[in-house]
Amino acid sequence: MRKVIVTVVGTQTDAAGEESRIELVTVGSRRDKDGVSYITYRESEVSGLEGTTTLLKLYPGRMTLVRMGAVELKQEFAPGLKSHGTYITPYGSMKLTVATRSLERAAAGGIDAVTAGYDLEINGRWQSYNTLAVEIREEE
Repeated sequence: MRKVIVTVVGTQTDAAGEESRIELVTVGSRRDKDGVSYITYRESEVSGLEGTTTLLKLYPGRMTLVRMGAVELKQEFAPGLKSHGTYITPYGSMKLTVATRSLERAAAGGIDAVTAGYDLEINGRWQSYNTLAVEIREEE
């Protein structure tokens, strides 16, 4: 396992066109096995998910996000895929659907970057268009 610097930028645009943005920079770990990259990092107060560990599994053409701890969630991202899951919090749970519009990945010079664009539905109702951009930088 190698130490990495993980930068996560999430944007959310609602029906009124209002955009919110959140950015998290943290230390994480990376392990590569059989063509799959496993990136693990702890969430913080900045993301509103303190007490949660996030695992990203990066496959060719697909990404899985798994959150464990104070919040639990599993989401799959692949172009054209509709992924259903349950978002479990200390305050209750809700059904989430992620409809991936795009997923791009690029690697160069010790940096691996993945960006997903997707529609989010909560309990069957469209909520927002979101982007999730993750940069994984090898620690020097």
